[in-house]
Amino acid sequence: MVEITSQTTDYKYISLGENNIPYIAGTTMKVVELITSHLTYGWSPAELHFQYPHLTLSQIYSALSYYWDHKAEIDTDSDRRRTLAQKQQAAAAPSPIIAKLRS
Repeated sequence: MVEITSQTTDYKYISLGENNIPYIAGTTMKVVELITSHLTYGWSPAELHFQYPHLTLSQIYSALSYYWDHKAEIDTDSDRRRTLAQKQQAAAAPSPIIAKLRS
């Protein structure tokens, strides 16, 4: 497991890692990753727990609470990540498997 240097927050299960990125304490999962699943798939806390059984419901609710209290900055981070992924995808060479499937 990767050790993340962190500082505590007012949220019991949220800590800030390098560059003040919020993580779910005791894990390497970023709050933005959990929130992306919540927003993209519409997953409830119970479904998030089913999909991520290594997280407790307390950790999930704490991450959701942190998100709503810091929505603008997490949405900005999410948009930045999406844009970066799109740029990397556009710059990547075509997949040999996809080319073979198309032929």
